[in-house]
Amino acid sequence: MTHTAIYPGTFDPIHLGHVDIATRAATIFDELVLAIYDRPAKSLMFTVEERVELARQALADLPNARVISYGGLTAEFARGVGAQAIVRGLRVISDFELEYQMALTNRQLAPEVDTVCLMTRQSHAFLSSSIVKEIALLEGDVSRMVPPHVAAALEIKRREREKNHEPVPLVSLRD
Repeated sequence: MTHTAIYPGTFDPIHLGHVDIATRAATIFDELVLAIYDRPAKSLMFTVEERVELARQALADLPNARVISYGGLTAEFARGVGAQAIVRGLRVISDFELEYQMALTNRQLAPEVDTVCLMTRQSHAFLSSSIVKEIALLEGDVSRMVPPHVAAALEIKRREREKNHEPVPLVSLRD
């Protein structure tokens, strides 16, 4: 039997914390599907096609990983690809509260699918896609936070926003 897991998220953009969780999950499971949600309720910088391509490049060295976009319920997507597990990364204790609630909900929807949480490495605990985007848009150095191709894509988006005089959405770093 092949043991398959999905690692769902918006990955807008994928960062080194995501890559680390995916790499570690790929050593635990026979197949890992990085599942990129295509219709989140939040504002995105990258299209779903761009996010898929950035993730594919970031995980190119993982032969048992593939990247797929999806819509709808994560538990149903997991069932549809034959996954036995949903992988989640935990950075801080507040992540656990949300992930625990989601794991219980997913268990109700798909009892055969477990949630497996991997602790983020300390060196990545501060990372979030929102913070990475804000730093990049404010012309900060993200080279230690994202793969090089993602840093280049962020710079292109920054220049586009600057050209169009779009404001930088704030997380916290400019206050």
